[in-house]
Amino acid sequence: MSILDDARAVLDNGPICDSCLGRVFADRSFGLTNRARGRALRTTVALDADEPFEGPEDCWVCEGECDRFDEWAERAVAALGDVEFETYQVGTRVPPLIEENDRLLREESDLPTDAGESFKSALNREVGKRLGERTDTEVDFERPDVLALVNLDRGDVDVQVNPAFVYGRYRKLERGIPQTEWPCRECGGSGKQFVADGGEEPCDYCGGSGYLYDRSVEELTAPVVEEAMDGSESIFHGAGREDVDATMQGTGRPFVIEVKHPQRRAVDAEELETEINEFADESVEVEGLRRATHEMVERVKELDAHKTYSMAIEFAEPIEETAFADALAELDGATIEQETPQRVDHRRASRTRVRDVYEIEGELDDDRHATVELRGAGGLYVKELVSSDEGRTEPSLAGLLGVDSEVTALDVIAVEGEDEAFADPDYLVEPSG
Repeated sequence: MSILDDARAVLDNGPICDSCLGRVFADRSFGLTNRARGRALRTTVALDADEPFEGPEDCWVCEGECDRFDEWAERAVAALGDVEFETYQVGTRVPPLIEENDRLLREESDLPTDAGESFKSALNREVGKRLGERTDTEVDFERPDVLALVNLDRGDVDVQVNPAFVYGRYRKLERGIPQTEWPCRECGGSGKQFVADGGEEPCDYCGGSGYLYDRSVEELTAPVVEEAMDGSESIFHGAGREDVDATMQGTGRPFVIEVKHPQRRAVDAEELETEINEFADESVEVEGLRRATHEMVERVKELDAHKTYSMAIEFAEPIEETAFADALAELDGATIEQETPQRVDHRRASRTRVRDVYEIEGELDDDRHATVELRGAGGLYVKELVSSDEGRTEPSLAGLLGVDSEVTALDVIAVEGEDEAFADPDYLVEPSG
């Protein structure tokens, strides 16, 4: 059968608008809208049969929805209100009756079930095109800033605002600050404990705060970003974490702050850095802030990284310089086997890890104190590399020296990707304008 025969079959099913007629043949003659394609077919069928031309009547398929694309676009703009976005996607909840009509249109015309374009796809595209024109934004089918969901039954548009992400590096300049909020394990973060008479009183363990530490890197950074983006919630994602009693120095640790339901996205990165650093008051500082894609969260959390540390070490007995040098030489380039350290085995599964020491060097400050700097694979427990953790780490500095050894001060100097940089441009958002 020819395309005109197919068009006649569609027209014979009942009154149909040009858009729905053209949709059935949407894979023919690209560059036409469905409405233009339908009008051309309707005209050609009338000319071929030498019959009077009859324009479209009330459509039994879409029930007039194809004439409301502009109206739905306006409703979407109104629903988005003051939300700031650069990319969007339009979706539609189609009533069952229209879905059934769309199926019957092809079935009763003896056409393939997937012929042309579905009503839902056409509405998404046509409303989306108009929304983009009205807001000067671009469609994104993968991860848009916002999703406008047209609900034909209710006659309104729901808006979903996807999270925004800010990438950067932080330095933690004080000891005794965890990376993220640390709820009290005794009261479960409630700040309360039950007493014998059935009442409640402030938790003895946390003093009623619900947290083991008053401040964290998260609390000193994320609220500032959340406020700048006018979001409803923020989540801190770090590239690993340093111990509470360690500082993060040097080039800092990569992180991403995720902001839920942001009303603003185009923040000034330099201004945001200044605001965070002022808010953190020299306890934490950030640099290199950039807007990022949602994939940057996984990259920060999963990218293989090596880390550089500086450690102050104390020995239980005097150490000779030669023995110290020999022990470091044994550890330089060594492969280390570590059982989960006793200090963290209450919150991590017990298993044996194998990690490499890439480089290590140091010097004795006196016969019972040393300063050591090392670069090792991510996940290497450096405190246990020094202490041996009662033999749970092999080899170790304490084991090689035969003397109890302890890290008294730990500074992380650098966190860098093993084979590639964290700040890959593919995971960053170019500033608009």
